[in-house]
Amino acid sequence: QVQLVESGGGLVQVGGSLRLSCAASGRTLNYLVVAWFRRAAGKERVYVASVSASSSSIYTNSVKGRFTISRDNAKNTVYLQMTSLQPEDTAVYYCAVGYKFGTEVSADYHYWGQGTQVTVSS
Repeated sequence: QVQLVESGGGLVQVGGSLRLSCAASGRTLNYLVVAWFRRAAGKERVYVASVSASSSSIYTNSVKGRFTISRDNAKNTVYLQMTSLQPEDTAVYYCAVGYKFGTEVSADYHYWGQGTQVTVSS
């Protein structure tokens, strides 16, 4: 029902910034929960942040204060602004859509993008 395309990834130096975009088509995101997950090489996919339909947000502790999730309903797009990037942030970043706000479980999100690579070089 929802197609998601991530963009904005790339190679940055330690301390740099990137803004990731998650553009949706096929259905409005206005009433849905959108989350960002990431998967580092050789590791499990983990939760990063999510935003509710009412724009409440949750962050995992490792990114709190550095990352900001937001949504632009007019563009049907969700963003992840990343600052003070560290090598530990290197991963493929995915956006996902679901119906339950507050869950960090991958299986609770039913629509996923293909991911965008973020590499932080030291």
